[in-house]
Formats: sequence, structure tokens, C-alpha cells
Amino acid sequence: MNSTNNKPIVKKELLFPFIMITSLFALWGIANDLTNPMVSAFKKVMPELSNMQASLVQFAFYFGYFFMALPAALFIRKYSYKSGIVLGLCLYAIGAFLFYPAAAFQEFNYFLISLWVITCGLAFLETTSNPLILSLGAKETATQRLNLAQAFNPIGSLIGMIVAQQFVISALRSDDKNEAGELIYDGLSSSAKAVIRENDLSVISVPYIILGVVVLCIMAIILFIKIPKSVDGDKMSISDSFKKLFSNKNYIFGVIAQAFYVGAQIMCWTYIFQYVDNINEDLPANEALTATWYNVAAMVIFLTGRWIGTALMKTLNPSRVLLLFGLGGVLFSAGTILLQGQLGLYSLVGISLFMSIMFPTIYGIALKDMGDEAKIGSAGLVMAIVGGALMPVLQGGILDWGGPGFSDVKILGFIPEINFSFILPLICLSVVTAYGYVTYKSSKKI
Repeated sequence: MNSTNNKPIVKKELLFPFIMITSLFALWGIANDLTNPMVSAFKKVMPELSNMQASLVQFAFYFGYFFMALPAALFIRKYSYKSGIVLGLCLYAIGAFLFYPAAAFQEFNYFLISLWVITCGLAFLETTSNPLILSLGAKETATQRLNLAQAFNPIGSLIGMIVAQQFVISALRSDDKNEAGELIYDGLSSSAKAVIRENDLSVISVPYIILGVVVLCIMAIILFIKIPKSVDGDKMSISDSFKKLFSNKNYIFGVIAQAFYVGAQIMCWTYIFQYVDNINEDLPANEALTATWYNVAAMVIFLTGRWIGTALMKTLNPSRVLLLFGLGGVLFSAGTILLQGQLGLYSLVGISLFMSIMFPTIYGIALKDMGDEAKIGSAGLVMAIVGGALMPVLQGGILDWGGPGFSDVKILGFIPEINFSFILPLICLSVVTAYGYVTYKSSKKI
């Protein structure tokens, strides 16, 4: 049993900074889940893109974390947490505003650059906020505290999903169909197609531009808030920090597990749209499923799981919780692959329950008992988010095996390629489960 029952999750004198930093978790959740459906959206607006090319949306978005996480850690090490947050919000806003020229030039690569700039800003926010939250209280409650703060991230994600559905996906004209279920776009003249393309790219860009304005407003508020500079003094040199980190097997395995976890999360929340599109191929138009609402359901379940996991950690070892949730994720991933139709879809939605506690729990376990090297260590764990850039591209490659459709090839004679592609999340969650097992065994020896 943990000995954290009598210790507050957050010290009273640090409660207000905790609330303000926690609000940022929702802010990057909006960007994450506003972007996930864009793989499907760009494929519809720009049909010349292959599934793999469309998945570059996720590559550009999550590669920014890998590129900027270490510079962000060095920046906040030299200056302050607050400086890192303000610079991160500034980059976030710039990236969002770049959607305007991207839509004007109708250039897919410009959109990719815009997304990359946004996540350069998010890398600053996550590299700063996660270790700051860990430091705002007792070490024994650090993982529980980070799970609590991260529980507000899905709230932002829900907002992003709803905005994507109500103001982007439902407003696109590229995928309008006639009564026979055929795409109207395919039968239009070149000039008519050009008008629809211009309209749809503008539809995609507007939510990001509005988000940029919101981010600037939040940055203005943050400028007037007093945020602790650091709990631990900057006593350790950068070279010593790296030496300690690379000799820490628990940390190295944690970075690997984090990369695989993020890859699994992004694949499950991105390709649910293609999974639903494949099911809809066998349904009448009036009975077609709306992927976004299943994605929203997954996020509600994810949020619920985050609160359940945080509560369980009051009495259970975080590594044990991670192990149990990992096993559940592997089981439901297998169901997504093997079950057909809506049963497989329900299994895909259910994976989110078990993914819910993974990011903050891996983060807390990997940085456990660290001192000043945690600032550089945090950068490594944020860089691990690059798993979200690489894995969706691999899954998109599987979808292109037989052509542009999602069931062009049947694996073993009965598994559509879209179903089989979820073998990648299954493998990823198996790695996370192994990390939970190894660290739980290690913690029992102490």
C-alpha cells in the first residue's frame, strides 16, 4: 500500500500556480484532437494524396515535439519556467496564424509547416509544465499529481474533437454525396472543383486561426501570474545530467515506453475515422456512422479512466496500475483487429480506457527520485512524443497495401487491412505493459 494517503496532492501555498499550469494541459489537448481528424479531412479535400501522404499531418505535428523538446529544456534551465511557457504560447499562436497563408496558397506542405510550428510551441509547454507539476508538492504524490493535472487534458481534447466535427468535417463539401451514395465532387467541372477546394481549405484553417487568438489572450494573462522559478536549484552541469540519465535504465526504458504509448494513442484516435468509413461501406447512407462521435466517446472514456487511475494510485503502486491497464489495452487492441463491424469499433473505443493513465504514469515513474537532471530528463520524455509522428505513417502504409481503400486486401482471408493495421497499437501497448511489469517488480524489491 502506498504511503501517500496523509499527504496532500498539492501544497496549499502552491494551489493557484497548480491551477494555472493545469489549464495549459487543456490548451494543448485542443490542438492535439483538432488535428487528429485532419488526416481524413485533407484526404477528402485533396484526393490526390495517398493514405501515407495524408498521415504526414501527424508526422509534421508530432515531429515538432522531437525537434524542440531539448532546446526547450535548455531554455527553461537558463531562464525560467514562466519564460518557457510564454515562448511556447507565442510559437503556438504563430503556427495557428500560418494556416491563413496555407489556405490562400492551397499548398499541403504549408499546412504541414504550420502544424510543425504549433508543436514547437507545444514542446515548450509540455517540457515546462510536466516537471513543474511534479515539483509542486511531495515527491511521494508526484505521479498522482501529474495524473490529476493530465486529467484536464482530455477536456481540451473533447473541445478539439467537437470543433473538428461541427465546424470542419461536417462543413466540408468535398465529400458530399448524391442520393445514390456517389461523390458529387467527382462529376463536377474543374472550375467547380476549384471553388469547393478553396472553400474546404478555408474551413479547415478557420478554427486554427481562432485558436491562435485564444492562445494570445491566455498568454497575456500568464504574463501577470507569478510562477515558481524552480524548486531545485540549477546545480548540476548539463554533461552530468546526461551522464546520470543515460546510466538510468528505468529512465531509458521509460522514454522507449513513452514513444510507443504516444504512437498507439495517435493511431487509435486518428484511424478511427478510416475504421468507421470502412464499416459505412456496408451500411445504407441513412444508417452511416459518424466517426467523430465515437472519437468523443473514446475521449470521455479516456477522461473517466484518468480519474479512476488517479484514485487507484492512492492505494496501488503506479507501476502496478500501469501493468494492469496495459494488459487491458493489449486485449482490446486484439478485439479491434479480429472483430468485424461495430463490435470491432466498440473495442477500438474501449482501448482509450486503458491508455488513459499511461502518459503521466510513465512520465512520473521515469523521473522518480530525480533531482535537477529531471529538467533534461523531461525533454527526453517529451521528445518521445515523436512516436506519434512515426507510427501513423507506418499504419498509413499498411492501408495503402492494396490501394486507396481500407479493405482492398484481406489478411488471412478475413481481416480487412484497416483492422489488421491496428496490430501496431497492439505491439506498442505490449511495450508499455512490459515497462509496467519491469518497474513493478523493481519497486517490490525496494
